[in-house]
Amino acid sequence: MKKFVKKMVVGLTVFMVAGMLTGCSKEQKSEEEAQTGLLKVGIVQLVEHEALDAANKGFIDGMAAGGFKENENVIYDRQNAQADQSNLQNIAQRFVNGKVDLICAIATPAAQTMANATKDIPIVGTAVTDYEAAKLVVSSKEPKGNVTGTTDLNPIKEQVDLMLKIIPETKTVGVIYSSSEVNSQLQVNLLKAELQEKNIEVLEATVSTVNDIQQAAQSLVGKVDAVYVPTDNVIASAMPNLVAITDEAKLAVFCGESGPVKAGGLATVGIDYYKLGVQTGEMAARILSGKAKPATMAIEAQKEMKTTINFEAATRLGIVIPEELVKKAQS
Repeated sequence: MKKFVKKMVVGLTVFMVAGMLTGCSKEQKSEEEAQTGLLKVGIVQLVEHEALDAANKGFIDGMAAGGFKENENVIYDRQNAQADQSNLQNIAQRFVNGKVDLICAIATPAAQTMANATKDIPIVGTAVTDYEAAKLVVSSKEPKGNVTGTTDLNPIKEQVDLMLKIIPETKTVGVIYSSSEVNSQLQVNLLKAELQEKNIEVLEATVSTVNDIQQAAQSLVGKVDAVYVPTDNVIASAMPNLVAITDEAKLAVFCGESGPVKAGGLATVGIDYYKLGVQTGEMAARILSGKAKPATMAIEAQKEMKTTINFEAATRLGIVIPEELVKKAQS
């Protein structure tokens, strides 16, 4: 009798375990089935900082506005390279092996690595300044390949005008940027051309990593009347390092976009990266809907720029902002 009871217990246990495993298997299978047919989109962001984070969020919202909502008809594979080239290459291989339907590449190095990894998967870039200079497209008007997207080329002329309205006595401007970012060099060349027309001298200080920023800033102290930083990922990720030097020297820092202004810079007329991301997401939605192809989809730019002023920084530096600019920044 004891042997019979023992056999019954063992049998029931096996049956229950088998049932549990079958249930888990069915549950796992149902999850897999739920995602079958959903489009897969890979998002790769070069590094974390306010501008690129905003572009990332905007892309998701732009996709949703275009009819592609997460877990309804699209799933996202979100990746951040932490400014590491080997990470970018691994992410690119992950997307290619995973056969994603589209890639969103945030920042130029991310777009370049993705473009080198695949000529078939559609790629939309954002926070990329010049697609032609970065060799991502044949022409901004007609890319001819698998890459398109939005440009964050900032309004250099308007930024210079803003600088001279706030500090009209400026004779020399210091520029700090990453020597490895082609976008930064492009912006600096445009800035130099604009300042040259106004007989204003430019002193350059380049950095390779965030560890170089304080030394670069220190090299400009006593030699310049203001500092300009372009939309540069190295600088944007470490503005406190720069401001620690410029604040002490009472030097105003004018920026290529609003993120570094909020992090301690003084002012800009620039891109709204969230809106730029939304615009990029809407472009991606048109591609996924079959309404457009990257090869014939022109690079798009943001039409409306916003004046941003850090009034706390102005107070620290003892700078009085003209009333007309105060109204623009607050509107």
